[in-house]
Amino acid sequence: MRGSLDEKLKLELKRLIVKECDLAIDPESIHDEDPLFGPAAPLSLDSIDALQISIAIQNRYGQLITDSKQMRQIMVSLNSFADFIQPE
Repeated sequence: MRGSLDEKLKLELKRLIVKECDLAIDPESIHDEDPLFGPAAPLSLDSIDALQISIAIQNRYGQLITDSKQMRQIMVSLNSFADFIQPE
């Protein structure tokens, strides 16, 4: 099953983002299609947050993301992020 269809995985990723970025929000308030980075992003994540998230992803899922451009493509939204973690 693609990650964007896996509600359990998406909730895990939301919790990971909130924890790693020290956000004072309920993980379930993150919408699956909201942009995670950029001026329109409700969470206002920055490059330091991206680095923290990428390290957590490597530790938890074994997925290595070393390029910042690749990270931004992967983390367009929670759905695209989940699809990277779990392509099928």
